[in-house]
Amino acid sequence: MAPRKNFRNQAKKEVKPAAVVNKNGVKVEASVAASGGGFSGTKIFTWFMVLALLGVWSSVAVVWFDLVDYDNVIERAKEFRFNFSEVLQGKLSAYDADGDGDFDVEDAKVLLGLKERPVSVLLREAKEESAVKEPAAVPLPPISDDFIPDDSRDEATHPYEDENNAIDMKGELVEKAQPQQTLEESKQYKNQPGSPETKETEAESVPEPEADVEPEVESVPELEAEFVPELKENAEDQPKDKLKEKAKKKKPKLLNKFEKTIKTEIDAAEKLRKKGKVEEAVRAFETLVLQYPQSPRCRYGKALAEDGLAEKMLSNDMLQKAIGTYKEASELPNATPDLIKATLKKRAERQQFLGRMRGALATLEKLVQIFPEDMALKNDLGVAHLLIGDNNSAKRVYEEVLATAPSDGFAKVHYGFILKSENKIAESIPFLRDGLESGDPGTDDGRFYFHLGDALQRMGDDSAYKWYERGHQRGHFASVWQRSLYNVDGLKAQPWWTPKDTGYMDLVKTLERNWRIIRDEAQSVMDKTTGLFVPEEENLREKGEWGQFTLWQQGKKAGESCRSVPKTCGLLERYPEATGCKRGQIKFSVMQPGTHVWPHTGPTNCRLRMHLGLVIPKTGCKIRCTNDTRAWEEGKVLIFDDSFEHEVWQDADSYRLIFIVDVWHPELTQYQRQTLSPI
Repeated sequence: MAPRKNFRNQAKKEVKPAAVVNKNGVKVEASVAASGGGFSGTKIFTWFMVLALLGVWSSVAVVWFDLVDYDNVIERAKEFRFNFSEVLQGKLSAYDADGDGDFDVEDAKVLLGLKERPVSVLLREAKEESAVKEPAAVPLPPISDDFIPDDSRDEATHPYEDENNAIDMKGELVEKAQPQQTLEESKQYKNQPGSPETKETEAESVPEPEADVEPEVESVPELEAEFVPELKENAEDQPKDKLKEKAKKKKPKLLNKFEKTIKTEIDAAEKLRKKGKVEEAVRAFETLVLQYPQSPRCRYGKALAEDGLAEKMLSNDMLQKAIGTYKEASELPNATPDLIKATLKKRAERQQFLGRMRGALATLEKLVQIFPEDMALKNDLGVAHLLIGDNNSAKRVYEEVLATAPSDGFAKVHYGFILKSENKIAESIPFLRDGLESGDPGTDDGRFYFHLGDALQRMGDDSAYKWYERGHQRGHFASVWQRSLYNVDGLKAQPWWTPKDTGYMDLVKTLERNWRIIRDEAQSVMDKTTGLFVPEEENLREKGEWGQFTLWQQGKKAGESCRSVPKTCGLLERYPEATGCKRGQIKFSVMQPGTHVWPHTGPTNCRLRMHLGLVIPKTGCKIRCTNDTRAWEEGKVLIFDDSFEHEVWQDADSYRLIFIVDVWHPELTQYQRQTLSPI
């Protein structure tokens, strides 16, 4: 391999005297000219410097200055840092900014920022730069977290919004308030029984394929080891999961036989996109598509450029256009298998981002049909089924993967989740545990630690806390006790709160003063014939009966519920910290004797939970939060943070009735309360 060009190599080369032309038009060596004719080398240099400045800057002066001020001309020359050795040799084409072959007033306008450079010149320069360098693969930049997707809530976006049989796969740790749903918030699976109460969806990120373009300096570590031997690492010093990722990396072949003949043109357009000049890149690729309409790589480049422009413009319409172009590229004849795979994966990813879950599912099904041996694609297909709440189809997919690749950690953790959603607790544990221990990409996720620990706890296995501790060390949990997955960073965290701590003293006083009114209304609708109290549906009970009657859910009144208990609802209407809490509920809770609620945590640290005692047996009813166990009192409010582990026992001789009111965490700003997504 030839040594790389750099300034050190240039400095080591012998510098030959530059040829100059005497007044008779004869070329002589600079050393000869310096010794003959009575002129010194210094005078010759000064003479040509003055001539060069006069020639180069005369056009600049016409545009910029009212008259030629040579002191200013020299300063401007320094500012633009011209290569005067080239000027002395007559190489003015280096400053031919408009590509017309000479240096004139138009070039001066471009250099002074008074005129933009034509796209044809930019494309030519990028092409020339690409032609002299060895192209290498560079990962394309991910889409910005600030990209705002559609949230139309129609059949195409969230067809199974209220399904109860979907798995909660949520894993976001620190949530930043956004005006609308962001990419990170869209990356969530559906809710499952027995998981934190949540109804959002996740779009799993699909890795973008490498492109045949020249890498930037900072991308050198990504080059293959055989080209940069000095960057090789000792395998023993690398984590196993990193080694696996490196072993799987392979530069995709995106060019067909014909496209290799136009590679320089493709690389030139690609370089514009890679440098962030997405508008110019779109125009460049559109030109290539017109020239070579049957080129899949040109069409794919156009889609990538449109994708980048969509990000820059925050335009869903432009992103939808890119999705269509991805499809066109994948369907052209003579597309390489790697290009088809890369194109359809990008298309599925962007469809998921826009909430087009069924469209993404269809795209991934097509991918699996074309590449049936690719287990990673099958894993993605399983996720797509989970995103629409089709656990049965996802289960079949992961069973197929594990039949072929029994050690696939990604398939194991997802299969374990599905088993747990079916309440097959013991069967789920080995899949969840082995999947996490594999260290495979996609397995180090708080959701997996959460549900493995939960399954172990339900089996009476104290090793659950070892996994909670590991999840905490990996940054997934705030602590071993506080294991919520949807958190705003920096909020005060303590298991038990006093009314004064919360600042909601007026609400607490209203509840406690009117507890009998609230109790009487609840008792009036407790009869099973009313159908208002429904069994708890989150699979949190080990045994017993637990009914709930919801008045507000995610900051909205729950149907016609308040018609049955108008006084209770009327008392709460003036407390937006409760009725407007989009991450909580307001509900009655009745628990019959012999009921035990498993240790569990809520989904978010953004709320506090108030329990108003309405009917409390004298003994046998208690609640534990972390390692502190307490009991309810009639007419009194208990306040705790349910993002901490808590557990409930009802061993009395009669029912226990309480009123649950969730409120915003008092440290959340008004903006956060308005913009945080509902749970």
